Amino acid sequence: MSFENLKLIEPILRALKTEGYTTPTPIQEQAIPIVLQRRDLLGCAQTGTGKTAAFSIPILQLLYQDRLQHKEQKTIKALILTPTRELAIQINESLAAYGKHTGLKHLVIYGGVSQNPQTEALRRGIDILVATPGRLLDLMQQRFVNLEHIKMLVLDEADRMLDMGFYDDIMFIIDSLPKKRQNLLFSATMPHKIRELARKILHQPEEVTKAEPWREPTSW
Repeated sequence: MSFENLKLIEPILRALKTEGYTTPTPIQEQAIPIVLQRRDLLGCAQTGTGKTAAFSIPILQLLYQDRLQHKEQKTIKALILTPTRELAIQINESLAAYGKHTGLKHLVIYGGVSQNPQTEALRRGIDILVATPGRLLDLMQQRFVNLEHIKMLVLDEADRMLDMGFYDDIMFIIDSLPKKRQNLLFSATMPHKIRELARKILHQPEEVTKAEPWREPTSW
């Protein structure tokens, strides 16, 4: 299996080649086709399995294709929530590497630093926003962030976000998004609280996991 087999577009394949990537990891091989079909996804994956590329690459491709078809303006269309500054920076760097030939704009925001450069970038317009929940909520309350055009939501390392006490922030943010959107949830573990979160936000999700297969409750 190569990345060419995953029906990726030339700008992304060219970037992957530059990065020296030729063979997808198992989670990339499974997840990328699902995301490209615009399906919701529940992924059980540890850090280091390649999950960042598993959602970053298809997000870039879908937004690139949408822009070619509809000539869309630079409004935030994909939101990636992650628990820590370090993970947010890593995801943003991955978007830069894989999307260097797409022309898509992305931004990372997190707390502990001045918000001014972040708000200036938001004012200029971006396509993809990577954020920690606390700083995003702060900027939303100050009306610096417009999430009315979100098409895709990613919750990365969801179990860590809940362990860090971000549940209420996450639900407030989700309630501010358009109801019609694609949702991707990744977690290293699948305790009851993560399954409950998945039940609330995912619509008929596909599952990618090496753990015990999880099925939707019959009451869904």
